Amino acid sequence: MNTNFFTANLDTIAWFVYLLASILFIQGLRYMNSPKTARKGNFVSITGMIVASVMACINSAATGFNSGLALAVLAAGIIIGAVIGVISAKRVHMTAMPQLVSLFNTVGGGAAALVAINDALSPVKDGSMGHTVPGLISAVLGIAIGCITFSGSLIAAGKLQGIVSGSAVRIPLKRVIDIVSIAGIVFFAYMVVAGQSFGYPVWLPVVMICVFALIIGLTFALPIGGADMPVVISVLNACTGTAVAMAGFVINNLVMIVAGALVGAAGAILSLLMAKAMNRSLLSVLGGGFGDTSGATDDAGPAGDAAPLRETSADDLAVQLAYANSVIIVPGYGLAVAGAQHEIADLTKLLEGKGVDVKFAIHPVAGRMPGHMNVLLAEANIPYEKLLDMDDINPLFPTADVALVVGANDVTNPAARRQGTPISGMPILDVDAAKAAVVVKRGRGKGYAGIENELYGLPGTSMLYGDAKKVVADVIAAVKEL
Repeated sequence: MNTNFFTANLDTIAWFVYLLASILFIQGLRYMNSPKTARKGNFVSITGMIVASVMACINSAATGFNSGLALAVLAAGIIIGAVIGVISAKRVHMTAMPQLVSLFNTVGGGAAALVAINDALSPVKDGSMGHTVPGLISAVLGIAIGCITFSGSLIAAGKLQGIVSGSAVRIPLKRVIDIVSIAGIVFFAYMVVAGQSFGYPVWLPVVMICVFALIIGLTFALPIGGADMPVVISVLNACTGTAVAMAGFVINNLVMIVAGALVGAAGAILSLLMAKAMNRSLLSVLGGGFGDTSGATDDAGPAGDAAPLRETSADDLAVQLAYANSVIIVPGYGLAVAGAQHEIADLTKLLEGKGVDVKFAIHPVAGRMPGHMNVLLAEANIPYEKLLDMDDINPLFPTADVALVVGANDVTNPAARRQGTPISGMPILDVDAAKAAVVVKRGRGKGYAGIENELYGLPGTSMLYGDAKKVVADVIAAVKEL
């Protein structure tokens, strides 16, 4: 009697604790809406996860484990996962953050799939599949979405890391493979829901769903170019959240349902915003073929028969910056690759000491993910108020004496304002409206769109070739000598 009373009250307490954790997740996501409060959002979300995890452990301990081995496996998983997570987060470079996020998607999708697989294969006493139809449908969805996310995220991480070719891989008979795989998932899902009425082993349809879903994940990610991988990662992140929510329905866990739904919705919204920032539909991105980085990198050689561009030097740039009233710095992925954020911060402080007004123009898809540049520059202690979004900074370009572009390409290309180009209609930073523009670049290569940047050939634009970290350091030294 006392045991039953305790168990009933524990379930009620657990429900309210999970509700509290869910509220913390929602509040944390709300804080992440602004760079100023993003760090607080991380802290609030982490607190919510700790609360939920501790409650889950207490609940499991009170209801009892099936065996000591189960407890040992759980403890080992927590310890190993925590160690790997901390080491990965500390060692990863900011330029590799998208890869890390993709690997997290892999783990999340795989974990959600395993939870759903366990439920689908759990028999009742008579050996039959003792689940309701809605529960089995949720389990099947969790398995399929989780496995698609698992294999697709692995490919995405591999493309960004260079382990897998960044080019858009053409898969022969891709459409046929996809149709057969989807049909296979639907057929074997029916077998799972139907139970053992046909006399097949309970594990067979579950395994086949996993196989077909893993194939879909591969055929989904391989045909998409490496430059579009950030959008793919965001989509797969939404899939991870959906799979977790499905797993939450399966095991009747409130916090998993809420957390999964939040991640799924946030990932879907982010994917749409990223596609919009590139002036492309999400379907065109996921259709593959664009964003091919195999022959269009910033390290590429001379741009063929392109008109000669006007070059400048670190000394000349130093004079321009030191005697300007207003400077707008446009950071891009090249800055992140060079790790020049601290040099940019030092240059900013040096110019401000000379009375120069310095601001930063942040394009929605600068770097490899939305917010990538904000986090990178915040790491160098550049104040958030200096980081202006595209809508806020574009009206200020005509008043800027110098626009300094560091490692950005397509997001500054005036060709986006004309029809008939691969980036037509894409919102860009109005760098060409500044009184003078200086572009720091490693080489004359094209951006991922594969076209020349018309900004580089304008009369008011000068080019300064070299590694951004070294170039900015040279400019700092030249400014100090003035």
